[in-house]
Amino acid sequence: MFNIGAGEFLVLGVLALLILGPEQLPKVAAQAGRALRQLRRLADNAKRDIREGLGPEYQDFDVEDLNPRRFIQKHFWEASEESTSLSVSARLNGRRPPFDDEAT
Repeated sequence: MFNIGAGEFLVLGVLALLILGPEQLPKVAAQAGRALRQLRRLADNAKRDIREGLGPEYQDFDVEDLNPRRFIQKHFWEASEESTSLSVSARLNGRRPPFDDEAT
């Protein structure tokens, strides 16, 4: 998610230990864990509320489809790959495409 390697994670841990001290570090880590669980729970509840609000006709709705990158991949790239492969195979009828010396 944040693309942090092992060395970077170790440096962050040492900095946290130096800044917070060995007494406060476990307390802060526990608070951070609780905050992350609460955020995750909040996001799950929001997704559930959206699905319930849309009704039974949208039961297969995925909230990730609202992400613009995923929307484009799902609706444009997959559709264009399917139509391209179908149109090329339909036009060639199983034959190899002609070779064009000027195109290369």
